[in-house]
This record gives sequence, C-alpha cells and structure tokens, in this order.
Amino acid sequence: MADERARALRQSLTDAERALWSSLRRLRARGLHFRRQVPFGRYIADLACHSAKIIVELDGSQHAESGSQQYDATRTLFLNGRGYLVLRFWNLEVIKNRDGVVTAVLAAAAQDPHPKSRAAISTSPRGVR
Repeated sequence: MADERARALRQSLTDAERALWSSLRRLRARGLHFRRQVPFGRYIADLACHSAKIIVELDGSQHAESGSQQYDATRTLFLNGRGYLVLRFWNLEVIKNRDGVVTAVLAAAAQDPHPKSRAAISTSPRGVR
C-alpha cells in the first residue's frame, strides 16, 4: 500500500518538491542519488539518499500545528532509528533559497553517516515563516 501511495505522490509533487528535486538530481555526479517519495515502513519520505543516509522533508504550513509536530517527531525518531539523518525545510525556504538548502544537504552528506552520530536537523524554528 505504501508503494502505491508513493507512486501517486511522485505524480503530484508540490512546487517546492519539484524545485528541490531538480537541484538534487544534479548531485548524482557527486555520488548522491536522491529518490522521490520513498517508503520507509508506514511512512513516505519526500526525498531520500540511501548512500548518504539522508532524508529531506519539505514542510508546508500544516506542519506548524501541534498535532503535526508530534507526528513529525515520532516519524523522525523512526527514521533516525534506521540510521537516517532527517533534514527539514519549509516549502517557502526551498522556493526562496534553493541554493542554501542544497548547500545544507551537501554539508550533511559530508558528515559521518554513523547512525548514532545523526540527529534530526531543522533549519527553521517551528512556527516561524
């Protein structure tokens, strides 16, 4: 079921997902192969690079709500438990500063991928636009 949902999500990317995907695809030359809408158990990550153990999540305004924050925290713990670093960016941040977001992803990819040294990173405080 997650595979079917992921396939459908790949067909309806948000503007921010489409913009960032366009930039991240160019990182293949650096050995970073990102995939879109990747199933991880019951969750689907927006973008994932298995070799660097990085997941990039793009958050819209609904993620600022308290219920969503708890869901995101639980989801991040699940993904961290599988050895992935979760990077979160606001959609608006991607649209206004895509180069900065790509630079942050590259910096994270250069870090030690050992799961115990990885933690969730949020580039913007929750609730701040």
